[in-house]
Amino acid sequence: MSTQSTVRVRPRVTWAVVAVLTTIVLVFFVLRLVADVPPLVRGTVPPPTAFEQRYVRHPVPAYVHIVPGVLFLLGGAWQLSGRFRNRHLVLHRRLGRFLVGGALLSGVLAVVIGVWFPYGGTAESGASVVFGLLFVVEIVLGARAIRARRVLEHRRWMIRAYAVGLGVGTIRLWIGLFTAVGLLSITDNRGTAWFGVAFWIAFVLHVLVAEAYLRVAPRPGVRKGRGPGP
Repeated sequence: MSTQSTVRVRPRVTWAVVAVLTTIVLVFFVLRLVADVPPLVRGTVPPPTAFEQRYVRHPVPAYVHIVPGVLFLLGGAWQLSGRFRNRHLVLHRRLGRFLVGGALLSGVLAVVIGVWFPYGGTAESGASVVFGLLFVVEIVLGARAIRARRVLEHRRWMIRAYAVGLGVGTIRLWIGLFTAVGLLSITDNRGTAWFGVAFWIAFVLHVLVAEAYLRVAPRPGVRKGRGPGP
């Protein structure tokens, strides 16, 4: 395969991974709503052994974290698309302000939830604090960079933040694996520590992959009359 072909394939693979992980997040978001809305409407709480209990008992912090986070993953994919950015720069800027606010809110609530009512114990709490704060810091640094018109630096920080946010999808894959091999069961609270382990594995993996991508990905060029490229 030629170098030129490799360059063409790489973005497709990257976007395919983003699409798969985003779809996983959306599916679980819908399942979350299906599980939570009926007891919330009835004013009841699931039994103590149910994983869903913590969302029904604390719906405000849970959904103030979840909804902006999902919007960030959906909107962030458009924001990082060079084609969208070049064709709709004004919309890119306006949407960016909205997503930054939502991302900060979601990141702060991730830390609060991880400390307040973690399902995976201290492992989940630790991961929520470390990577929740990392996510917030990356968003802040990215926002500061673009205000100073440091476009490439802004792009790099936002790629890092998006990678951390997308880690939520990979967490579900690890939880599924641990459940399949019998290490974890959310129906009877067995092996809950592995729930927290899934957080650490997924987020560390995403941080490393993001840094590797930023090292090997070509610097975006500047196209005449169109602004920064992809």
